[in-house]
Amino acid sequence: MDNILLLVQAAPILNFQLLLDGLLIGSIFALAGYGLALVWGVMNVKNLAQGEFVMMGGYIAWFMTNFGIHPFVGMPIAIVLMFGFGWAMYLLIIRYVIGRDLFTSLLATFGLALVIQQLLNLAFGPEVQVVKSGFKIRSAFDGMLTVADIKLVALLVAAALAILIVLFMKRSRIGQAIRATAQDPRAARVMGIDTENVYAFTYALNAAICGAAGVLISMIWVIQPFYGIAYSIRAFVIVTAAGLGNLPGVIIAGLGLGVVEQYGGFVLGAELQQFTVLAMLLLVLIWRQMEQRRNRQALQ
Repeated sequence: MDNILLLVQAAPILNFQLLLDGLLIGSIFALAGYGLALVWGVMNVKNLAQGEFVMMGGYIAWFMTNFGIHPFVGMPIAIVLMFGFGWAMYLLIIRYVIGRDLFTSLLATFGLALVIQQLLNLAFGPEVQVVKSGFKIRSAFDGMLTVADIKLVALLVAAALAILIVLFMKRSRIGQAIRATAQDPRAARVMGIDTENVYAFTYALNAAICGAAGVLISMIWVIQPFYGIAYSIRAFVIVTAAGLGNLPGVIIAGLGLGVVEQYGGFVLGAELQQFTVLAMLLLVLIWRQMEQRRNRQALQ
């Protein structure tokens, strides 16, 4: 009887813990999801290497800590390096798949993801790595509720980056060019916009966003060369649920996915936590298919 009472008393705190953790980590998922939404919406490229870009950002942070550089200090370096890498990948691979069918872009970016995985494995080895942030873990209610300071800081950083991206897209010339190209590439070219540079910048910006997300992830969880696929799936769930060009939807979907994943890991166990993400992807795809069918029937 005493155990049941303790469980009942702990239930509100436990639920708040899962909700809080889900919201904190969901903000990072939303950041990576917005990068995919940019590439998908502007270039119509489904980037299966999204998670590998995130892992690269994490490994850049881990590598710099070996030289005594704190990850937050090295984050601008990771962003710049990933921006340059994204531009190079566009020139080498992505520009040849723009305008092609769906499977061409999927196969090209999937091949890029495999290459990045193997290169990371050769460079850093298959071992799991973690970046020490130096932040404390706070507790309340006799240790029943714990909050890692790094998660709170990561939430603030992700929010600040999202605000900067929105301001950049609305007020800068290149941001306006990206929006114009996303709406109508032909009209943008007629207006004198160099759509080739816009596509290159968009893909590079996505890589930079993923790099920043990877730095945050490396301080909260662990990184490993073959863990990128999990973040690619999360990004696809977020973008598919939110829709293209819908930043508020991306944020809500990212936070929601974080909460669902935390509850799924608690109910099903940590070994089946990724199953929750896959189940969410399937449910979102089924929902989108049903929505499209209803729209077609309404038009008829």
